[in-house]
Amino acid sequence: MVKDRSAAGAAEFRAARDLLLEHRLDQPTAHQMFTWPRTESFNWALEHFDEVAKTRPDRTALWIVGEQDENKYTYRHMSLRSNQVANWLYSQGVHPGDRILVLLGDQVELWELLLAVIKLGAVVSPAPPSLTESELVDRLDRGSISHVVCAASETEKFTHLQGHWTRICVGYVEGWLSYPDSEYAGLEFQPPYSTSVDDPLLLYFTAGTTSTPKLVTHTQGSYPIGHLSTMYWIGLQPGDIHLNSASPGWAKHAYSSVFAPWNAEATVLVVSQDRFDPKRLLHELSHRGVDTFCAPPTVWRLFLQQDLASWQVGLREAVATGEPLNAEVVQQVRRAWDLTVRDGFGRTETALLIGNGPGQVVIPGSMGRPMPGYDIEFVDPVTDEPVPEDTPGEICVDLDPEPAGVMKGYSDDPDLSRTNSRGLRYRTGDIAIRQEDGYITYIGRADDVFKASDYRVSPFEIESVLVEHEYVAEAAVVPSPDPMRMSVVKAFVSLVDGAPAEASTAHAILNHAKNRLTPYKRVRRVEFTELPKTASGKIRRVTLRRAEAERGTVTDGSRNPHEFWEEDFAG
Repeated sequence: MVKDRSAAGAAEFRAARDLLLEHRLDQPTAHQMFTWPRTESFNWALEHFDEVAKTRPDRTALWIVGEQDENKYTYRHMSLRSNQVANWLYSQGVHPGDRILVLLGDQVELWELLLAVIKLGAVVSPAPPSLTESELVDRLDRGSISHVVCAASETEKFTHLQGHWTRICVGYVEGWLSYPDSEYAGLEFQPPYSTSVDDPLLLYFTAGTTSTPKLVTHTQGSYPIGHLSTMYWIGLQPGDIHLNSASPGWAKHAYSSVFAPWNAEATVLVVSQDRFDPKRLLHELSHRGVDTFCAPPTVWRLFLQQDLASWQVGLREAVATGEPLNAEVVQQVRRAWDLTVRDGFGRTETALLIGNGPGQVVIPGSMGRPMPGYDIEFVDPVTDEPVPEDTPGEICVDLDPEPAGVMKGYSDDPDLSRTNSRGLRYRTGDIAIRQEDGYITYIGRADDVFKASDYRVSPFEIESVLVEHEYVAEAAVVPSPDPMRMSVVKAFVSLVDGAPAEASTAHAILNHAKNRLTPYKRVRRVEFTELPKTASGKIRRVTLRRAEAERGTVTDGSRNPHEFWEEDFAG
C-alpha cells in the first residue's frame, strides 16, 4: 500500500512538472492551470532523482569545475553513491528525524549527502564553512543537532565545543568518523520507513539582514516539490547546463544548485572558487556551454565593472534574486549581451513566489507576477486589511489551500510562526505595489522602509537611482537623524575601482540623485565605505541604520571619515 501511494505521488509530481515545461513561455496559462501535487507519501530522492537515474543514467547531474581540475558525475553515479552514503549513515547511528549540521563547500560530497539524507528521512541543516565558533554554538544548540559533517579543514572549530553529536569528517581526522568509509557500503538502499511530505527535511538559518537569524523548517515536500516554481522561473529544460553563483550553506544554493535543476533533469554546473573572481566566472560562463544562469544583483553589478560585451555567452536564460534587481543592471546587460536578466522574489521561508517568467514582457524595476501555484495578496501591515492596486502593501501568500514551497514554521519560535501565518496568509514582511496589469514592484522590507521629512521612503527606489551613477558600485540607504527634519536620507556608497572617495565625487553623486528624485526622497548625506553584508552577500542595512541611530543628531558639524553632507556644498 505504501509503495502504491509513493508511486501515485511520484506520478503527480511528474505530471505537475511536465505541465510547467509545456507552458514555460506562457506564465498566465501556467498560473491558471497548475495545481500542486497533493500526495501524502513522497521521497524526492528515491522517487524522482533515482527514476531519472534509470531513464537518463549517463546524463551529467553534477559538473564541478575547480581552480585546477574538473569532474563530472552522472545521474546513475549520484544515485548509487547516495545509496551507499545513506546505508553508511544508518549504520553509524543516523536515524530518520535526526538533525545533521553540514559544513561543506563546493564538493561532490555535499550533493551525495543531501540525496542520502532525503532517502534516509533525516534532517539536514546546511551551514556555510565561514561560520565563527559562536555561530556554531548557536546552531548546535538551537538546531538540536545530533550529528555534524564537515571537511577536515573545519574540524578544529569543534575542538573546544561540548556536545554529544556524532562527528563525521570528509577526510581523515583522529576522533572523527571518516566519510570515505561509506564507499564500502552496499549499493542498494531500502528506506527504514516511508517519508511523508510533512516530515522535516531542511533547517535553514536566515541571513539575518534585519534581525537575528531565524531557524526555518522545510519539509520533504516544501522544497523538493515547492521548487517546481523556481524551475519554471529560471526557464530550465531537460538536458540544460545550469550555473548558479550561490555559495553552499544558504537557501539559494538549494533553490538553484539542487532542486530546481534536478527537478528539470538538467546538469548542475559548479564553478568552485576560493575567492570570488568575476572574470573567472565570466570565463566559465562563456566556455562551458551554459544555458541558464542565476546570480544575485551583487554579482551582476560586479560583472558590469568588466567589459561585458567582450565576453561571448550562449545563454538562453539569465535571472537574478536575493535582492531587488536595479533597472540599470537590466539595461546594461541587455546592451552587452542582447539578453534580458529577469528578476524574481523568494525567501528562505519559501520557494520562488514572484518572478518574470521566460518569454514574458519584462518591465524594468518590476519583479514580475505570481509564479504558478501561488496566489499573492497585499495587505496593510498594521490592519491586515487588503489594499487596492497601486497602493503599497505587505506581500502575503494565500494559504487556503496551502501551497507547497512555504515553510512548516520557525522550529524554535512557534509564536513567530503563528504571527507570520495568521488569517490563512503567510506574511513575508516585504512591501510592494501591484499594478493593474498584475506586475509587482518591490519597495523594501517593512523594517527598512522609513520616514524622512515626514514622508515614507523606500531604500530600494533611491538605491536604484544611485547605482546609475558611473562612480557607484553599490549603495545602501538609511535614515540619518536630523535636528530639523527628524531624519534625512543618507546613502552609504561603495565606489567602483578608481573612483576617489573625496568631496568632488560626493558632490557629483548628490547632484545626480537631486536631479532624479523628488525633494523628499533626495539624498542629503553620502558616506563612502565598504558595505556590511551577510555571508550570503546581502547588504545589512540594519547595521548601518543602527550605527546612525547610535551616533545620534550631529549639531557640531563633525563628519565621519569620507562623509559629506549636502550643506557642505552650499553656494
